[in-house]
Amino acid sequence: MFCNFFLKNLLLDFKPIELFLPVQLIIKKFLIICFFYFPLKLNLHSSELAIDDFGIITIMYHRFEENKYPSTNIKMDAFNEHIKIIKENGIKFINPANFEDELKNNKSERKILLTIDDGYQSFYDNAWPILKESKIPFILFVSTREVGKKGYMSWENIKEIAEYDFVEIGNHSHTHEYLIDFTDQEIISDLKESIEIFNNRLGKNSNFFSYPFGEYSSSLKSIVIELGFKYAFGQHSGVADYTKNFFEMPRFPINEKYGEIERFKTILKTLPFPYKDIQPEEKYISNENNPPKVNIQFYDNLKNLKNINCFSNEQDKWRNSEISLNNNNLNINLKGKFTTERGRINCSLREKNGFYRWLGVQFVVKEK
Repeated sequence: MFCNFFLKNLLLDFKPIELFLPVQLIIKKFLIICFFYFPLKLNLHSSELAIDDFGIITIMYHRFEENKYPSTNIKMDAFNEHIKIIKENGIKFINPANFEDELKNNKSERKILLTIDDGYQSFYDNAWPILKESKIPFILFVSTREVGKKGYMSWENIKEIAEYDFVEIGNHSHTHEYLIDFTDQEIISDLKESIEIFNNRLGKNSNFFSYPFGEYSSSLKSIVIELGFKYAFGQHSGVADYTKNFFEMPRFPINEKYGEIERFKTILKTLPFPYKDIQPEEKYISNENNPPKVNIQFYDNLKNLKNINCFSNEQDKWRNSEISLNNNNLNINLKGKFTTERGRINCSLREKNGFYRWLGVQFVVKEK
């Protein structure tokens, strides 16, 4: 309809003898656009409208162009390409200040939240100028003990970027130790010290917390809640939506290996996997309950749940998990113990339009 309207009005301005070559070329090019581009756009849009909730894809970076640390580093060429791909796909960068509102609303929009852990100087030197120029929102999680040390940002750096309304300085504990191994009192002391420093240096504490190493126990989670935080992020993969526990928010870790462009494009095609409950609730396991008996209860309106696939890394070997599905209850039958520090389960469900629902579960194994 739009093409017909445009061409009709264009041709009204020209008599047949006046349709010389340049005008004919314009019309020819426009016809190509009408017949090929607009149908493609309309089909893509209608396909995406079939998604009930895109959720919020949250990704995590650490170092930028510190190439001797490949497990936590991203090369700047790759980072710039990530930003370009996000923009080209029309994905909205969300402001952390609107995080909960974006979880509840605007569900038909594709959205992403950038997070950066640890506050390395390489972020300030290399990535911050790019994010600043385009006013791209993000959360920078800092551990207060490390601020100002060699290789880390100073409080002057942090306060400078905190002045921008698209930036959130999140709390990442004081010591950045393995808090999951601390006693409750040690955890409380550590977090209270970080909160006090935040108040003194920045005038307030953040609503956002990032678990060091992405590890949490029921006890650590409870303390984070009691100390007044509103949201806490781990490092288990998945897409945030309003069904998720606000203190078990998932993120996709990005580094040199897992920041490869094709994988990044795949991450951008992931969707939330809504669930009612995951058991066991305690993700900090010992030899006595390793392997855990894992049950996931999904919501009734999930379609094609029978096509779910899960993978797990028990006995330090990734494998296709043995699963059994009873209505909306999924049991994952692990074949052996988790023998590495972190046990992981990833489940996915393909949607018709090229997107995947994705759910990651992480367990931390106590040292003997």
